[in-house]
Amino acid sequence: MAKILMKTPLVEMDGDEMTRVIWAWIKEILIEPYVDLKTEYYDLGLKYRDETDDQVTVESALATKKYGVAVKCATITPNAERVREYNLKQMWKSPNGTIRAILDGTVFRAPILVKGIEPFVKTWKKPIVIARHAYGDIYKNTEMQVDRPGKAELVFTDRDGNVTRQDIHDFNGPGVLMGMHNTEASIKSFAHACFRYALDQKMDLWFATKDTISKKYDHRFKDIFQELYDSTYRRQFEEAGITYFYTLIDDAVARVVRSEGGFIWACKNYDGDVMSDMVATAFGSLAMMTSVLVSPEGYYEYEAAHGTVQRHFYKHLKGEETSTNSVATLFAWTGALRKRGELDGLKDLIDFADKLEQATKMTIEEGVMTGDLAALSSLPRIRKVNTRDFLLEIKTRLDKLLG
Repeated sequence: MAKILMKTPLVEMDGDEMTRVIWAWIKEILIEPYVDLKTEYYDLGLKYRDETDDQVTVESALATKKYGVAVKCATITPNAERVREYNLKQMWKSPNGTIRAILDGTVFRAPILVKGIEPFVKTWKKPIVIARHAYGDIYKNTEMQVDRPGKAELVFTDRDGNVTRQDIHDFNGPGVLMGMHNTEASIKSFAHACFRYALDQKMDLWFATKDTISKKYDHRFKDIFQELYDSTYRRQFEEAGITYFYTLIDDAVARVVRSEGGFIWACKNYDGDVMSDMVATAFGSLAMMTSVLVSPEGYYEYEAAHGTVQRHFYKHLKGEETSTNSVATLFAWTGALRKRGELDGLKDLIDFADKLEQATKMTIEEGVMTGDLAALSSLPRIRKVNTRDFLLEIKTRLDKLLG
């Protein structure tokens, strides 16, 4: 069979640990035998980020602006322990945070539903899509540790030299400080993306902050969403038969748990980071959650919603067998290939992505799965396999679908 042709390269961002191993296997087993794969490759592994003073991360984001579609492997955001482990020059910031700051936009995360893997929340019957603001907040924060008594102030100096000061706290002893920011332009693009995605998917949209406590920061998010809804989207939502709903973040959590799903839940950056993991786990597995960053300019960056699976990687290095779930990483590839096909008008590439996802679901629903899903499955017959064999099982079904 002739390989499926591509016109424009994908931006390929390689990653760390077990997901880096799985990344190579997915390409070898499930993509390169079928697709004449074109990528512009960037190594976002922690060692190379350190060697380049993290410039490779910036370059990968700029390449995404050039080509329009990227696919990213999970990466390490180092803490003090990782700095020692990898002998790093410094504690580099989150590569995802850097990429999102350059591309702006919104991260949409949705569970991959398969028969036999039932949500832990029994009322959930439909997907819950997390829309995560992809700029600012704690991911672009400035922090300070103070070691003596003193006064902390929030200071703003405008371009004319006018200074506004506001007291934060009078310290009687050591403590910590953190400053966060956001921009109205980014909040507006976040809101537009959420409203447009809801209309495209014909799903209700929920938004939640803590505006009763954060009367300036969070309240501005709430106001911008409401202003845009009233001025631009209300009529379209009514015509589509969907609703926009705002509530406090704690009330939203309670409502989500009692709901049947079937809506988009828009969250600020940190809230979305936390809640997407909660939703993914409650639907079955973190490794069954897709993630795509959509920028206002129409750039797309696909990735898995989970981390690098450090524990399995150390087992792999010892030569021990692992049964790591590769579905979300695989769906990052299919999402990127499908979008590349859509943008370039390549129906064969779109069909291939669809069939690869179909083959993956078929494999699980026929009882062949990795260890995390085997522990959750309600299917009568289950065969637990290691990671590479799982990908080979998918290949067998993919070959049948492709004829």
